[in-house]
Amino acid sequence: MIPVTETIFLDESEIEESFIRSSGPGGQNVNKVSSAVQIRFDARRSRSLPDAVAVRLMRLAGSKLTQDGVIVITAQRHRDQARNRVDAVERLVELIREAVPPPVPRRATKPTKASKEKRLEGKAKRSGIKSMRGSVKFD
Repeated sequence: MIPVTETIFLDESEIEESFIRSSGPGGQNVNKVSSAVQIRFDARRSRSLPDAVAVRLMRLAGSKLTQDGVIVITAQRHRDQARNRVDAVERLVELIREAVPPPVPRRATKPTKASKEKRLEGKAKRSGIKSMRGSVKFD
């Protein structure tokens, strides 16, 4: 079990790992060793996450989310597979932690009287500047 918060734990069996060749520099090693890690986590069908957290997680995932509700994270920052595996899982856990707190509801507010007056003064001033741009009339 992977701890996310005090109440949420991920089951390791819900995370699929695959190893791919890393892109970028690395000499001859880059063509032989599959050091990059790609993990897949099915947020839609996960038993570890509450429904509300799963919905927020899918919204947060953005381009990492497939049409099937699977989050795909590729880690290739490090040169060895073990460190990339840990990095990928940490990034998934961090994404889930961001989705845990519910969004703060927006409270409707009214502008103050002073701010309304300031806005209207600015508009009047700007209107005066623009009216001076017209063609010059000679009497």
